[in-house]
Amino acid sequence: MPQSYCNLLYHIVFSTKERRGWLHDGLRERTHEYLGGAIRSEGGTALAVNGIPDHVHILASLRQDKALSDVIRRVKANSSGWIHRTFSDAAAFRWQGGYSAFTVSASQLEKTRRYIINQDAHHQTRSFEDEIVALLNAHGIEFDERYLRV
Repeated sequence: MPQSYCNLLYHIVFSTKERRGWLHDGLRERTHEYLGGAIRSEGGTALAVNGIPDHVHILASLRQDKALSDVIRRVKANSSGWIHRTFSDAAAFRWQGGYSAFTVSASQLEKTRRYIINQDAHHQTRSFEDEIVALLNAHGIEFDERYLRV
């Protein structure tokens, strides 16, 4: 087969440093837009970006020739720098060091997109910690709870 055909869909989650609520309403929407652009600059497509003040979710189609960890590192670094330059009251803003990423099958794309779009309503009844534990468990990922706390 002379061509490579890939559909690499990822649900990516990362939080603000110490899960501080940096992404207040005025900063959040613009940050989500920037994150979508940052994914595009890596050759991917942001299918949904949303979150609450202390974390974000990104549903993205990414290129097969770029390592996921490199893409996320650049997206976080570039968006952090942009936040510092754009919002004078966010000079201390930082993203948490790690991230979670889950593959998404094409059959679950719309369900995952709706989940991300409905973050505000979702987090009225569930904490970030409960959410990430549920996602890790659903994807069969072993974890140490010490690293899930701030």
